[in-house]
Amino acid sequence: MISKLIEYLSYPFVRYAVIVGILIALCSSLLGVTLVLKRFSFIGDGLSHVAFGAIAVASVLKISNQMLLVLPVTIICAILLLRTGQNTKIKGDAAVAMVSVGAMAFGYLLMNVFSTSSNLSGDVCSTLFGSTSIITLSKDDVWLCLVLSVAVIIVFVLFYNKIFAVSFDENFARSAGTNAGIYNLLIAVVIAVIIVLAMNLVGSLLISALVIFPALSAMRLFGSFKKVTVFSAILSVTCAFLGIMVSILAATPVGSTIVVADILAFAICCLTAKVRRTS
Repeated sequence: MISKLIEYLSYPFVRYAVIVGILIALCSSLLGVTLVLKRFSFIGDGLSHVAFGAIAVASVLKISNQMLLVLPVTIICAILLLRTGQNTKIKGDAAVAMVSVGAMAFGYLLMNVFSTSSNLSGDVCSTLFGSTSIITLSKDDVWLCLVLSVAVIIVFVLFYNKIFAVSFDENFARSAGTNAGIYNLLIAVVIAVIIVLAMNLVGSLLISALVIFPALSAMRLFGSFKKVTVFSAILSVTCAFLGIMVSILAATPVGSTIVVADILAFAICCLTAKVRRTS
């Protein structure tokens, strides 16, 4: 088995999948803790459906570089969702549900009415559940993911204290003089970037798993923001790597396999926490 993995890793497209998977898992886990604490766990799901709708529009308009449309639209919707979620009339979960369902329906309608593809079902399935084959990642995809991931990590490290303050207790952060609006805007932009990057690997329906499961798993074992963030990142990267390796050996879809690895890790963390309490 090890020799087979080494053989597979000698191929560039396999290395591309590993690099992209690890980078996306790392970035998703860093922001996942913040989103869980802010009660916006499903914002990833809503934004991924927005990205799906934007991809449909880009396909209809025959835009070759879909990122030029998908990324700005997703960023704008992320900002609107975080601001609308603070509205007393429309709560955060309701806003996410409205945007999620609306964008998904709109995107699928456009793809059906204006599609010129002979394999519409395959295109939709690939967008929703991620690429079924790791050979779909190109060198340009890897470089784009690398640049944006490094930018996300740098932003998180530089503004770690402010992000922590806004995530843990936004009202207290405001009273202490922190401009919470600016950092909420920053969080929204970073989230949108991560969502767009992750769609190529796990698809729009599975992105929330990358954001939620590592954070919840870490919270079962640790109580401080820093420890939860670090362990979440380590766990997410490990699950992504193992998921990709299993998908190569078992010929399973990459995104689904990674999510299953995250679910198993969550179950192990829950069991470990239960054993701790009883001992």
